[in-house]
Amino acid sequence: MSITATWNTYYTRLLVCFFLVSNALLSQPVLKFSDAKKNFGFVKQGKQVELKFELTNTGDQPLILSDYKVECSCTVVTLPKAPVLPKQKAEVIVQFDTKTVYDRQDRVVQIFSNASNNPQKIRFKGVVLK
Repeated sequence: MSITATWNTYYTRLLVCFFLVSNALLSQPVLKFSDAKKNFGFVKQGKQVELKFELTNTGDQPLILSDYKVECSCTVVTLPKAPVLPKQKAEVIVQFDTKTVYDRQDRVVQIFSNASNNPQKIRFKGVVLK
């Protein structure tokens, strides 16, 4: 085999590897919430507030929601257990216990996943009356 043929083979393999790696990097899940901000209005102290945040995987790989971070222990989040397939929808459920809080509330929840736009934030607010 000549040196030119060896170099052509080398560059062809390098180009194929580059294509495969760049394709893998471009193929990722993307997390999009239809409404990332919610207002629960006015509630009496002690009430449990439940909010549902609809999401869509707008990417081309399965989306796996792995964890969340909240500002206080009064907030619990339920994430979908199964991967969200491309172009499919799912729900994140946020439960906010108002027994230890009052007045205006404005809370942020960080959602962690394998999405290219990780992490994402959702927000809820309202007023807790004594």
